[in-house]
Order: sequence, then C-alpha cells, then structure tokens
Amino acid sequence: MVHQTIQAIIESVEKPAIFITHDYAIEAVNQAYRDTYTTQVILGESKCYGVSHNFTKPCDQKGEACPLSSCKKTGKNSSALHIHKTGSGDTYCNILMKPVKDNNGITIGFLEILEKIDFASSVSSDQKLIGKSKPFQELLKMITRSAKSNISILLQGETGTGKELAALSIHQASKRANKPFIEVECTGLNESLFESELFGHEKGAFTGASTSKNGLVCMANGGTLFLDEIGDVPLNLQVKLLRLLETGHYRRVGSVEKQMANFRLICASHKNLENMVKKGEFREDLYYRIAAFPINLPTLRQRKSDVSLLAEHLLSKSEFSSKKFTTEALTALSHYHYPGNVRELKNIVQRSALLSDDDLINVEHLPQSIIGLNKIDNHPSNLISNEKEHITKLLNQYGNQPKTIADNLAISVRTLYRKLQKHQLSIKDFTSPE
Repeated sequence: MVHQTIQAIIESVEKPAIFITHDYAIEAVNQAYRDTYTTQVILGESKCYGVSHNFTKPCDQKGEACPLSSCKKTGKNSSALHIHKTGSGDTYCNILMKPVKDNNGITIGFLEILEKIDFASSVSSDQKLIGKSKPFQELLKMITRSAKSNISILLQGETGTGKELAALSIHQASKRANKPFIEVECTGLNESLFESELFGHEKGAFTGASTSKNGLVCMANGGTLFLDEIGDVPLNLQVKLLRLLETGHYRRVGSVEKQMANFRLICASHKNLENMVKKGEFREDLYYRIAAFPINLPTLRQRKSDVSLLAEHLLSKSEFSSKKFTTEALTALSHYHYPGNVRELKNIVQRSALLSDDDLINVEHLPQSIIGLNKIDNHPSNLISNEKEHITKLLNQYGNQPKTIADNLAISVRTLYRKLQKHQLSIKDFTSPE
C-alpha cells in the first residue's frame, strides 16, 4: 500500500500526476490525471503506458523515449515529449519524471507530472503548430523549455517555416500568456517611423503628430514583444534598440520623460545573423542580447513525414474543404523539396484544388515540378534510366537553360550538374529553342 505521505503529495499537485513503481504500475493518482484519460486507473494494476498510450509494453519498447527508464539508469529527474491518448483525442504532453527516495536514499518509485502542450497538435487544429516528425517534436521541446523563462529568444529559419506562429506559441505557453503579444514588422521601417512606432510620440513632436500616441513597447507592457525580421533593421537604428534592451527604459519622440519597459523579447530572422555580424552588417553586442536562446525552425523538406498531415489540414481550412487528396497525390507532395516551406505548400494545395473538377485531387492536378519528380520516384527499378530519359527530354525542350531545367526537376542547379555528370550528359550539347 502506498504511503500516505506520497498520496498527499500526489493530491497536492495541480497538474495530472501519478506515483509509479519500478514495474510501471500506478500506485497513487490525483483527480486531474483521472480526468485526463478515458481509460480507468486501477491502483496497483494499471500500467502508465496502458493508460496514456493504450500500449501493452513500456514506451521504450515501442520506439519512444521513456523518462522512467532514464530515471532508473541515472537516478535523476528526466523528461520526455509524448503524444497521449486523452479524452480530448491525441494530445502532446511534456512528462516530468522524478525518483522518489526513502530515508535511506533507496528509490521506492517515481513521481510523474503531466503538462499538456496546448500550442501544438498531431492532428488538424486551428492556430496551432501541427506535425508529428522528429524535427517538429524537437522544436516543441525547445519551445516548451524556453517558454517558462524570460530569456530572449531568436527564432531562425527559412521564409515560410512558421516563425510568427512559433513566437505566438512561446507567448501562449509563458507566464505572460494573459498579457499582450505585440508584433513589430521590422522590414521597411525608416528611422523616424521606427522610433515613433516602437516608442510612441507626444502631440506636436513632428508634422502630423496631432495627438499623443503610445508605442508598441508600451502596448506590450507585461507581455511579449516580437520583432520579426530583425535582420532588416539598419545599423543606425540597431543602437537605439540596444539601448532599450540594456537600460530597460525609453522615451517617446518629443518627450524627455523616461518610460520603463516591461516585456519578454522574441526576435526572428530568415537571415544568418552570425554571418551579418562578421560582415559588420549587424551589431555584435545586439546579437548577443537577442540570441540568448536561439531556436532553429526545421524546413518542410526536413519534415517530409508531416507534409500529408499539413496538406490535408490546409485543404480543410480552405474554400475547397469538401475536396480530398488521393493517396497518390499525397505521396507525390511528400517527395517535393518546398523551397518556400509551408507557405508554398499552402499555395500548391489551393492551386491543385482549383484545378480539380470533382472532389478528388489527383497527381495530375499538382504543379509540373512535382509531377515530373514523381515520375522519376515511381520507377525505382529503372530509376537511373528513367532519370536520364527525363533530364534528356528537358534538355531537348529547354536547351542550355540550367535554371529552368533545375526548377522543372525541383532541384538546385548544383544538383542538376551532378546528375548531368552521373548520366554523362553535357548541357553545352543542347541549344536553347528558337
């Protein structure tokens, strides 16, 4: 029978919590945990993996990280990100596992505390990060870890990877979630506009300032300030931003009175800021201020197993929600490399749906670059000969136009030249059509 002290500890935890033995049996449970799952918890009999996953074996025997197994090996706290079978469906959860020791230092069991991740989903959901792939789950771990702190975060990733949604997710998972989330688009801001927008201005501060105005820093008070594309801020304005971050104070344009700033800073850029620092295009001192906790967002080509899920989600939220992709079309979509990432996928989904005359979107409705790539990939036994034949056809069609040919193959020009060398083809032997 579980000790009364442990039962009291479990009941005092606000989040779903259980006490587990070395063999995964649940010996104590609080009401929040019972309310989370549809599977009934029978003390001394129910296994944690059976309730949360409907598994018949521990998670580490099913290809998932098991925090209890890690605790056993190290004797230290451990955490893991899992998708649990809850009453609300498949739900992302962050699991914290803590060894519980007796007075002699012997581990008598483990305390598991569950934290639901509301900003992400493994199924189609509105205003959430969506995915199941390992790179996606690594991103969720970084977001979850950073959200509870006030540390400055720099989101780095290609255009279309979802930096704005990631920033909003961090805000929603933070202690500032009930305060404002203010976004500043840094691209195109000149000096006077930058200061006025960021710090606000007094009435009469400049021509056209007919009233006083609060700046975005003031509007973000207590919440999160998100500076999108911070790499586009000119050098002469970077020093003003650095002063704000170093002192925590600012002045409205036209005022001598200091205002105190209170916000959590998140920045984003598709540019390589470290390289910009080396070239003298971005202040080094500002870079280290904003990049205390850098997070790299994975590209869609790194998340190929998420493409089908995302495509179906984007279709369901479009004006063509009654339509469906065929299995062949989803397979073809998964093979493409998406230089424009999720933003490009959204355009492809809408275009393909528009080209379909009925409720099914098939391969022939996809862009030519994807269809051509699919033709090559669908013949693995004759892959080399089919690839050579397809490239030769494009050479005959476009001649000495490597960029056009590479775009049709959905590859880079550099990769095209490697393939030409492999197939002993020379682009110089083909002339552009009249």
